[in-house]
Amino acid sequence: MNVIDNVLIHRFHEARIHDFGEGTAQALGWKNFHSQQARFAMLQGIGDMNNCSVLDVGCGHGDLRAYLGSQYPQLRYMGIDQMEEFLDIAIERYGHLPETAFFLGDCYTAELPHMDYVLACGSLSYYNSEPDFIFRVITKLFITCRIAFGFNLLSRVEAPGGILMAYNPLSIINHCSTLTSNVVLHEGYFDGDFTVWMYK
Repeated sequence: MNVIDNVLIHRFHEARIHDFGEGTAQALGWKNFHSQQARFAMLQGIGDMNNCSVLDVGCGHGDLRAYLGSQYPQLRYMGIDQMEEFLDIAIERYGHLPETAFFLGDCYTAELPHMDYVLACGSLSYYNSEPDFIFRVITKLFITCRIAFGFNLLSRVEAPGGILMAYNPLSIINHCSTLTSNVVLHEGYFDGDFTVWMYK
């Protein structure tokens, strides 16, 4: 991801923080708390994460840590995000939890540790000026996982041409199928959104 794309993402979230306040689901780009939780629920079902390591790519406020922890109390969690403002809140909320760590970094370009599960909730939906960026980042994150990679994307956006991108689920699934034969597509749980599970 180039510098201009990163600047646009930061400006988008700075505006959301200004409009909705720090620590809110809306500051992260979600419509509301319910829409965030609906995506969390889809990622939670990818597998039994107890006694497994989980990398949360674009972790925001780290709220996925609490959501997964209620179901899988023995998970080992690492969150990474490029927004320092978000990580400050994540550390304040969840940094005290066992086997939990947060790191500042650009998950698109950083060298990531290999983890059992890799999850990306909302963090792949930004516009990018580089051709085929979405396919390259899906490939990178799938290589990073040992068991499974789960992510969600938008299939429809309210303001085309803005910072958020919509994708055709079929084109995404076609690419994922070049990496593994075990791909699961979920639709219908939230309007304009879809979730993909990819297994090693």
